[in-house]
Amino acid sequence: MKNQEKIGWIQSKMKDSDIAAYIVPTADYHQSEYLGEYFKARAFLSGFTGSAGTLVILSEEAYLWTDGRYYVQAEKQLEGSGIHLMKQGMPGIPNYIEFLREKLAKKEKIGMDMKVFVTSDILKLQKDFECKDVGDLTIEIWKDRPNLPKDTIFIHEEKYHGEASPLKIAKIREDLSQHSLDYQLIATLDDIAWIFNLRGKDIEDNPVFLSFALISQEDVVLYCDKEKISDTVASYLREIGVEWKEYFAIFEDLSKLEGRIGMEFESSSYALYSSILEKKNIVNHQPKSSFLKTIKTEVELENTKKIHILDGVAVTKFMYWLKHHYQTENMTEYSAEKYLDSLRAQIEHFQELSFHTIAGFGSNAAMMHYQASPEKEVVLKEGALFLVDSGGQYLEGTTDITRTFALGEVPEEQKRHFTLTLKGMIDLSKAKFMHGATGTNLDILARQHLWNIGIDYKCGTGHGVGHFLGVHDGLHGIRFQYNAQRLEENMVVTNEPGVYIAGSHGIRIENELVVRPYLETEHGKFLQFETITFAPIDLDAILPELLSVEEKEWLNQYHKDVYTKISPFLNEKEKEWLKIYTRSI
Repeated sequence: MKNQEKIGWIQSKMKDSDIAAYIVPTADYHQSEYLGEYFKARAFLSGFTGSAGTLVILSEEAYLWTDGRYYVQAEKQLEGSGIHLMKQGMPGIPNYIEFLREKLAKKEKIGMDMKVFVTSDILKLQKDFECKDVGDLTIEIWKDRPNLPKDTIFIHEEKYHGEASPLKIAKIREDLSQHSLDYQLIATLDDIAWIFNLRGKDIEDNPVFLSFALISQEDVVLYCDKEKISDTVASYLREIGVEWKEYFAIFEDLSKLEGRIGMEFESSSYALYSSILEKKNIVNHQPKSSFLKTIKTEVELENTKKIHILDGVAVTKFMYWLKHHYQTENMTEYSAEKYLDSLRAQIEHFQELSFHTIAGFGSNAAMMHYQASPEKEVVLKEGALFLVDSGGQYLEGTTDITRTFALGEVPEEQKRHFTLTLKGMIDLSKAKFMHGATGTNLDILARQHLWNIGIDYKCGTGHGVGHFLGVHDGLHGIRFQYNAQRLEENMVVTNEPGVYIAGSHGIRIENELVVRPYLETEHGKFLQFETITFAPIDLDAILPELLSVEEKEWLNQYHKDVYTKISPFLNEKEKEWLKIYTRSI
């Protein structure tokens, strides 16, 4: 079926169910950012494959909301579908709930699958509409839908993280006591993996497994399909005092609970919320684990620094190969991407990528989450920029790095944009700030030089990174939009400003940073960033005259560090080349 036909079929089912709107979020049973194939109903119906978006189908129209990372991609993928793109965050564009209030009469019926619909949104919608659980309406037409994953889970050994599960559970129980809660329901998959030091393969590029957890002062229960629990894991769970139950048993158990139950409305489905009979006993409470896992242990930091060097070796070798062969090998975006992926796969303890590699040449790089494919033979040519955003999942940690490469001589304007992006990236890297600052306080450091010429990027400057968990992790980040979570010592965050000019070019330069102590004075405690990503920043794309003395000093010292850390893993030809690309300017 074409997407128009799929939407038409849903509209006919809406009439049968007597609903005026059907809403399809980008979500699984756990409100995960990245979804297993089974849960990609929104992509199946709309044709838009980005990782964020909400599809609203009315009786005669359909609309899709997505954010600035995906405007260009969504316009292309929705073309011909009849679905109207709503550019979330742009002036004059209401969010989908405000839109429904404008379009529909009060108390009209709207439908959704409440197993994948977040509690917080249902509670908002119920103020104006009658919300009806009509289930997943794609079931009858999604003939080749993948099954729910059944891969076994495995133990993440303590030598990689340094903190046993019982210690983490004890901290969560302390939080229960502090907030007078009897239970904490946890639905977020990375929290569960972190708490129990377990990992899985249920979502591509995310080492997590479909599960729920319920923690009280007396009991800890993990809800997970039995096919995923090996004898080794079952024995481990018994040793740490964790009871195991079947995945969907959570709903019945919630219906029997008495006492105050903490659950986070922003990360739990309404199906979970509605299972609890006494709504007055439900407290909107974020699991303590969501914060605790962002503060890396010294063991985690030691491991992640080691793996970032090996990961940087792969990126450096890729840059060497790219610069030497793009003119002679009929290289494409896709073949280059696969070569980089193959370099990472050779690293010991590599598990999988941390996200699908983004390899965008020329105007394709203007799409922040562009994906090359073998069907799109985009050949790399001289005279343009090539953006590559990539990362890996290793037992020692998770990596995320972006480099933008100049292929030959590129236009002056693109060099200017590259250099202004680099200036912001350097200024943020050098920041010293008081404890209590949030990423919102620091975001201007990365954007200021681009704002000076009227350019902005429609995304955050940085996000938290998990430890052999999600590449997007935690409550903290560096973004223009308000973020309440202050930056704490041992948090990991990315630094990735960029320029995205539709139809022309895209630029992003990204390193990972660790929040570390700086000094304490009579004025308080001050923090700074330590850079842990090491790979050359392409000097061929820089206009040195635009850099200040201090920025040149930072870049020169950074490149000295790159050579010191990376060169021992290179052959002689690669070392000689690296000397050139890490030279002082």
